[in-house]
Amino acid sequence: MSLSAVLLAVGPSPSPSPSGTPTAPAVPSLQDAQESATNAASWVQQNWSTWLAIGLRVLLILVIAAVLRVAVRRAITKLIDRMNRTVQSVDGTSLGGLLVNVERRRQRSQAIGSVLRSVASFLILGTAALMVLGTFEINLAPLLASAGVAGVAIGFGARNLVTDFLSGVFMILEDQYGVGDTIDAGVASGEVIEVGLRVTKLRGDSGEIWYVRNGEVKRIGNLSQGWATAGVDVTVRADEDLDKVKRTLNEVAERMSKEEPWNELLWGPIEVLGLDSVLLDSMVVRVSAKTMPGKSLTVERELRWRIKRAFDAADIPIVGGPPAPAQETELADPTAAVAPPSVYANSASPQAEAASPIVQPRSAPK
Repeated sequence: MSLSAVLLAVGPSPSPSPSGTPTAPAVPSLQDAQESATNAASWVQQNWSTWLAIGLRVLLILVIAAVLRVAVRRAITKLIDRMNRTVQSVDGTSLGGLLVNVERRRQRSQAIGSVLRSVASFLILGTAALMVLGTFEINLAPLLASAGVAGVAIGFGARNLVTDFLSGVFMILEDQYGVGDTIDAGVASGEVIEVGLRVTKLRGDSGEIWYVRNGEVKRIGNLSQGWATAGVDVTVRADEDLDKVKRTLNEVAERMSKEEPWNELLWGPIEVLGLDSVLLDSMVVRVSAKTMPGKSLTVERELRWRIKRAFDAADIPIVGGPPAPAQETELADPTAAVAPPSVYANSASPQAEAASPIVQPRSAPK
């Protein structure tokens, strides 16, 4: 029964007098009160089953939503743990240990699990709330329309925040980079120290920390995945013996590949690729090697050091020709050929006064 039926059952309201003059309110009698109580009790008796059904339905919806939420969150947690165990099985290999470290795996699993659990909770609890409102026979069309308009307005006003969040979600799900990777994000470059859903933290080469919004990253160059290349250009004179140069470089490469720790950093043989360029007075020989990710600069420095020492031992001069001959005699004093200043340059000197012409005094006019 509706509220209007309850009011009618309780009793009719007193009608105003036709003359419009105020009248004293009628005092209900004991019989009227007994009749109103009887009507209210009968209304409660008629509708208690409906109330009980609605309450049980709401309780059932809430219990099912809570159980389903706990089950889904537990399933997501087990899935993330299984992914971690699968990755740990690859840690025994050198490649697996380099590509996936503990901190990166932990942050990535936490981020993915947090996102999935939040989405699952929102969907389950939101559906349960709508079902509860529908149980009370509330028209959901205006509510859904208002929620849609509010969502559009909030999304338009916070579009940068939404863009950052969605970009961060896809970056984590696709495993584009992780903690410990060295990346070039366009706006900044450095080592990743923290990956968030909205902001990524990078530490630059000079120690500075960059906070990069995920929505601003248009391209990412990951320098820590797969392998890196160490390249060294060796410049020698144009008239140098190429066979001797190549033989010396091969000896350096073979010796370096067998020594520790370079045999672990090198993931391939050091190759002499050949002439990279030939000029009138010099030529450049290219040496390249495949290295561990992030260790290319270290290998290049060591390779240059060894090549320089080997070239000095093999009497292969650096580009620029032989050194200039040493000067055995001392240079003459550049001021020795300059004559001393003349005494006649000073007009007050006795020599200048003696050499000046004698001037006859003029006679006074008569």
